[in-house]
Amino acid sequence: MSLVPYPFPVIAQGLMKHNTERQIQNIRFLDSLNASRQMASGMVDWLIGSMSLQQHQEGSANITNIQLDYGGIWMSFHNEWFLANISLEFDIDSRLPFNNQIIKTHARMNLAVEFWLEKDEFGRRDLVIGNCRVDPSSVRMTVLTEDIPPKMKHFFHNLRDNLEKVIPHLIESQECPLIDEILRQLDVKLLKSLMEQASARELNQL
Repeated sequence: MSLVPYPFPVIAQGLMKHNTERQIQNIRFLDSLNASRQMASGMVDWLIGSMSLQQHQEGSANITNIQLDYGGIWMSFHNEWFLANISLEFDIDSRLPFNNQIIKTHARMNLAVEFWLEKDEFGRRDLVIGNCRVDPSSVRMTVLTEDIPPKMKHFFHNLRDNLEKVIPHLIESQECPLIDEILRQLDVKLLKSLMEQASARELNQL
């Protein structure tokens, strides 16, 4: 498997065209936590009197400073298989309930999507799109705010841990259908030509 030594900008251009940064910015993480109790069991500790998040609307989590970085395509020449990598970073500004302080967390993850060329019975190639997912091992949540009030640390760490569980699923549900649409517009001849060029470059480097 070989990494293409030059960018393949179609996916990045498609994401920019569809304004994916704004779509990510509009994701409501707290609503998802409230709707998915099985993924947010730790939140119960800070919910006073079993009150729901909707009853504490002063608590919020807003997404800022979104950065998308397209990392290129990995290829398997023999199998005509591709793996596209997109790294995603953003900040989450969390306003704690019962407190007006905003605490900033930095989130980082890698989104990977695989696709390949498959021959039909007549020898014609079709594009097949496989898995699109956030690599669980790539998910990182870093607290940027240092002066968290002691009485709020337990709440905030529960919130951060649960966001770390929910975020990958939300990003996948938001971005994977869009990437699928972008890839389906690719020309099979273009992909085949890309593989031939990459293979030729690899041979020249031997």
